[in-house]
Amino acid sequence: MSGSIHCSTPITRSVPPFHSPQDAYVLLQPFLEPLDHEELWVLVLDTRNRVMALVALYRGSVNASQVRIAEVFRKAVAENAPAILVAHNHPSGDASPSPDDAAVTRNILDAGKLLDIQVLDHLVIGQGYFVSLKERGLGFAA
Repeated sequence: MSGSIHCSTPITRSVPPFHSPQDAYVLLQPFLEPLDHEELWVLVLDTRNRVMALVALYRGSVNASQVRIAEVFRKAVAENAPAILVAHNHPSGDASPSPDDAAVTRNILDAGKLLDIQVLDHLVIGQGYFVSLKERGLGFAA
């Protein structure tokens, strides 16, 4: 059974700003790659794409994690942040996005538009590599 874990990790300003999905992967890979279950994390970003908070939001099973879209934006709204980046892992090691991953991404993007919070990307992290749903055009408008 999946559930919310609501763990917010403070990040110092020493983490450099993000300029690419690779930058986010480098930060998140040590947390998400070794897990034997799915977790969804949210990076809360300021106007310069610096990390304000790193939120471990949901913990799922070996192949699923239920996502309540409002929870994805909770910390960003509380911090008055203009942007987020979402990431989750695939414990199988295969970072290929599923149709559910694209659907959840579309829902997150729609909510972000309503809240005026930009969703920079949604990463799927596997063993030794990641996939950017934005780069693949999955859930993101062309």
